[in-house]
Amino acid sequence: MTKTDIRKEDTVAVIAGRDRGKQGRVLSVDRKHGRVLVEHVMMMKKHVRPNPQKQIKGGVAESESPVSLSNVMLICATCGPTRTARQIDADGRRSRSCRKCGSPIERKS
Repeated sequence: MTKTDIRKEDTVAVIAGRDRGKQGRVLSVDRKHGRVLVEHVMMMKKHVRPNPQKQIKGGVAESESPVSLSNVMLICATCGPTRTARQIDADGRRSRSCRKCGSPIERKS
């Protein structure tokens, strides 16, 4: 299991690899393998056979492929891509904050 501050629905920037510089929303996080699925990043083409029973048209389908957690960085609303810090609030909850400006990083809902 990999510890990470990146969660589903976060906005991340790709900092390494062939899609370096792209930004996207996190669709899923695989902590067991240390990978993350980011919207419109690492697009792969797959040839799909038509299946009329499941209403699947044949052709070439594009889908996202997982990216390593080390290749993405969380985006702060004010600073941009940044490292995160964990803070314990007054009520005992743990929250994430930006290392550059110190503002809390909220999840978009």
